[in-house]
Amino acid sequence: MTFSSKIKSERQPNRLATKLNAKGERSVLQGHPWVFSNSIVKINDDAETGDLAIIFSKNKNKVIGFGLYDANSPIRIKMLYSDVEKVQINSEFFKSQIDKAFQKREALFQTETNSYRLLFGENDGFPSLIADVYATVLVIKLYSEIWLPYLEDIVKHLQTISNAETIVLRLSRGLQNSKRHQFKDGEVIFGELDDEVVEFKEHSIDFSANVIKGHKTGYFLDHRENRRRVGELSQGKTVLDVFSYAGGFSVHALANGASEVTSLDISKQALEIAEENGKRNEYNGIHKTIAGDAFVELRKLIQLKKRFDVVVIDPPSFAKQASEIDLAKKKYAELATLGSQLTAKNGLLVLASCSSRVIAQSFFDLNNRILSQQERHFELIDKTQHDIDHPISFPEGAYLKCGYYQFFD
Repeated sequence: MTFSSKIKSERQPNRLATKLNAKGERSVLQGHPWVFSNSIVKINDDAETGDLAIIFSKNKNKVIGFGLYDANSPIRIKMLYSDVEKVQINSEFFKSQIDKAFQKREALFQTETNSYRLLFGENDGFPSLIADVYATVLVIKLYSEIWLPYLEDIVKHLQTISNAETIVLRLSRGLQNSKRHQFKDGEVIFGELDDEVVEFKEHSIDFSANVIKGHKTGYFLDHRENRRRVGELSQGKTVLDVFSYAGGFSVHALANGASEVTSLDISKQALEIAEENGKRNEYNGIHKTIAGDAFVELRKLIQLKKRFDVVVIDPPSFAKQASEIDLAKKKYAELATLGSQLTAKNGLLVLASCSSRVIAQSFFDLNNRILSQQERHFELIDKTQHDIDHPISFPEGAYLKCGYYQFFD
């Protein structure tokens, strides 16, 4: 098994002497990983994407941080390191950062789980880069050209620490259209891949991910702990899993003894995967599927007077830009209303959001207001975020929030 020769960059990145305005400098000193273009006061005229920006303080002329220059993004410098301590940005630096990330996940390795996020972008010091492990397959997803000059060292260190037998490279839409590399989305850059559908375990439950064609890197790992918890709370219960995708919540519920689980998703293909994932495990309950728009199908279930002991609503991001925040809140409010009407007496409603622009407090306040209007007694029994392989190092990194609402009538 050898590494693809494509990961070796022919271009050596330049070093850019950089100075910022007061706001930008303050942001770097506070450890924020983004420097916007309007914060840059001085930088080399010939700066190119992937060059190393060395940021000097405006007054004392001391180095306060290092970042990668991105000519194609309003986030013009994506920070690698912010500190008074001097470091060298080289192969050993990247190895050290990867080692630190791996250590943060150690508690997860003590469970019957062999799928995890090894690098979580900015939160692990690798902005615009994701690395997920599915059993023996490592999937690296790039969202920016900034990493092309450094990819060789990073891929080798990731392979060593994860002991991956195969490495797949996934590319964002923008990178797929880039002419600065020869990669193809889904390309195997190390080892061999016999089947694009890879089996893995999540707290002893068997799942699969299509690492070539699947969304993101093939699966959503951030909800792992919530899926485990919902599964344990579903024994002997009827469960509705809305926006089920590949059936994460559904399969955990079935494997933990739910009497009946209904997976609802607009994608028939996703529902087929959910059914297949269910069959990878032993269960005695009934697994039903509904293909259709969630808002429409939930109203149909209400008209049929259907009720479920556990209702999980985990929609995709509704606010990918600031202009969509108000509409997103209206959709969350509608889902909370519909969900409460489908939750049985003494049932549990689980509401989640992955819209980073809708902050957690706003999401929980909205849910509380909507559920309080339903004239049912309820209690918010817990609020959760990402699992431990999705650490949070800056405010915008905290995108996932999940509330558990217990009804008492």
